[in-house]
Amino acid sequence: MGKGKSARSCECPVAAFQKMISGKYKLRIIWDLQAGPRRYGEIRSGLLRGGSGSSEIAPRVLSRELKALAASGLIDRRDYGVVPPKVEYRLTRKGRSFVPVIAAIRDWGGRHLAQASSGELEAAE
Repeated sequence: MGKGKSARSCECPVAAFQKMISGKYKLRIIWDLQAGPRRYGEIRSGLLRGGSGSSEIAPRVLSRELKALAASGLIDRRDYGVVPPKVEYRLTRKGRSFVPVIAAIRDWGGRHLAQASSGELEAAE
């Protein structure tokens, strides 16, 4: 290293970003939370709907994704401390600032991935 810089400050921003959002469901969770706070079951249901929804999401996988998003400061977990348990997840300011990035990825995918699929089909014929 040298000159007093930590390993963290030398990390590539793209690699740090990729590490923060790695995981099968993180982008979709953030995207769904833009509409407002959601409870665990609502998040799970949202992931099961949609074009690439799975038939099942293991609870520990979803819990791990939510904990990682909270640890990264993108979402906030609010436990109301009642019985039965009521926990809500919402975007933080940092998470809300990330929504336009996901929108840009979504727009890019809409434009280019459809073309790629068409091109692959034409090449296979």
